[in-house]
Amino acid sequence: MSRLESWPEPIIRVQELSESGIQEIPDRFVKRPADRPCLLETEANIPLIDLENLNSCDESVRQETIKLISQACCDWGFFQVVNHGVSHELMAKTRGVWREFFHLPLEEKQKFANSPITYEGYGSRLGVEKGAKLDWCDYFFLHYLPEKLKDENKWPSLPISCREIISEYGQEVAKLCEKLLKILSLNLRLNEDYLHQIFGGNSEIGACLRVNFYPKCPQPDLTLGLSPHSDPGGLTLLLPDIDVSGLQVRRGDNWLTVKPVPNAFVVNIGDQIQVLSNAMYKSVEHRVIVNSAKERISLAFFYNPGGDMLIKPANELVTEDRPALYCPTTFNEYRALIRTKGPSGKSQVESLKSAT
Repeated sequence: MSRLESWPEPIIRVQELSESGIQEIPDRFVKRPADRPCLLETEANIPLIDLENLNSCDESVRQETIKLISQACCDWGFFQVVNHGVSHELMAKTRGVWREFFHLPLEEKQKFANSPITYEGYGSRLGVEKGAKLDWCDYFFLHYLPEKLKDENKWPSLPISCREIISEYGQEVAKLCEKLLKILSLNLRLNEDYLHQIFGGNSEIGACLRVNFYPKCPQPDLTLGLSPHSDPGGLTLLLPDIDVSGLQVRRGDNWLTVKPVPNAFVVNIGDQIQVLSNAMYKSVEHRVIVNSAKERISLAFFYNPGGDMLIKPANELVTEDRPALYCPTTFNEYRALIRTKGPSGKSQVESLKSAT
């Protein structure tokens, strides 16, 4: 599939729109009535799991914690973790330097403007469909792993401490992701290293970061910060804005707003683990609402299979009673399905369903 080397239309920087003092948002951002958010949705307490319990001397406490993670993966596709081993100070500093970056002058941020070839850098749209409705969000996207894709020269150079802090944050969150993959593997009754190895192991596994900046919006009832989608990769760890809620998770026919817990990560299952688990674990649709009074920032860390890794239901999870639900595909092939339109509900993973 050929890829565009430039965006099909002039890029609209959402933060510039917001700070211009407009009272009505441009039509490009106005969603169809059926897609508009209900801002009265109640907040939801998705499962909260204390990972410190995994170190308990009491075997029953450890087993109960592992069971809670499995239940959350099956029932919600989302959970929050505390006492996860990542420094609270590092989490706050990382969120802080990114907020500083987005408040730099536009000409400084434009030095890192991205293209649809790799999406790396400072951006304001996902997908390259001409005339598509846009989300109320600017972002910065960068690679951590594999090492051959990591290029710190493409990372922000300001604030001065930014690159050092971003690098340390990536190392620590990747360790947490590896730990969580082991737990998920064991819960699926697979070898402890199964998911890590099927993702490509230390040489091929992918890790990237998208920092989302949602400026204040004069008409938050007409648009979304991020359209409904499930994450195409493996596992996502979100560091939310602790002061402003925005993430909504689909639960049946309802959208529930996630209430962030201080110093917690929001963990969600991606499409690739749904496929590998033969749909035992759920990659759940979610979206982001925006706010008229406050800006919001969040950091989404994606832990993914290597691009050339063939992903299919684990052989151990395929039986006569539960045949393979998905056709094999590489992660690169899968991503190609969604590059054109951007976020699109659950349609992409459903397209992999086997005909049998």
